[in-house]
Amino acid sequence: MTAPSKVHLFKTGTMECDQTWLLLKPGATIADRSNTRKEAVSTTCPTHAVLIEHPDGRILWDTGVPQDWETRWVPTGLQEFFPVQEGATYLHDSLAALELTPDDIDVLMLSYLHFDHAANAKLFDNGKTRIIVNANEHEGALGIDGPFKGAHLKADYEGIDYELISGDAEIAPGVSVIETPGHTWGTMSPRVDLPEAGTKIFTSDAVYLGESWGPPAIGAAIVWDSVRRLESAEKLRRIAEETNAEVIFGHDPEQAAKLPFAPDGYFG
Repeated sequence: MTAPSKVHLFKTGTMECDQTWLLLKPGATIADRSNTRKEAVSTTCPTHAVLIEHPDGRILWDTGVPQDWETRWVPTGLQEFFPVQEGATYLHDSLAALELTPDDIDVLMLSYLHFDHAANAKLFDNGKTRIIVNANEHEGALGIDGPFKGAHLKADYEGIDYELISGDAEIAPGVSVIETPGHTWGTMSPRVDLPEAGTKIFTSDAVYLGESWGPPAIGAAIVWDSVRRLESAEKLRRIAEETNAEVIFGHDPEQAAKLPFAPDGYFG
């Protein structure tokens, strides 16, 4: 039986935003009666991708934000709410640091199709790379009226020949996705079982922050179905406890500062 050998974490752009987008917590983003004029709390919102080295091929999860974010996001207006920090490391920078290009990727898994996860998906639409997305996410994201809805920007992802999957599914031995809807119709969280380093679960936006993890999990502002998102967080918690997994959250700046990002480190 084959198994993944290494997992590389890629920096793919760090946004800035009001913390309320990520966390709805009393005392943090929700004021009490003695603090009715509480100012907005700004935070950094890092994005990441994951490269899995596997005997069956290189598997990439997610693609981060686009380098042309300031113009590409104009139709949505979200460039005013999520500006990317100057000097950001983008996906192509992280690939190049390992002497790779999009043509070197055999499988691309997209956790879902928002503008900070699928923005660079078309770089891999080369007739060689399998591009995998959840069937419910595909139906919802391609079915929106107009060029965008919320953080779904059709220009990022329409026209791609996807491989659609449903439910929890194995992608390769030791590499699977956990269906975790709620943030969007078909959010997925990858799980990687490494022979030496153990199980790693990447929550994507099923859980933004360690501070959101709980228990119980804490809500956020960008949510399609709040109840299903909380149910998905508890599903991830159950799997993490059963497998003694390390859990890597979707946009946690404090956790990101401690993780072994490529090219300086890896899980293996």
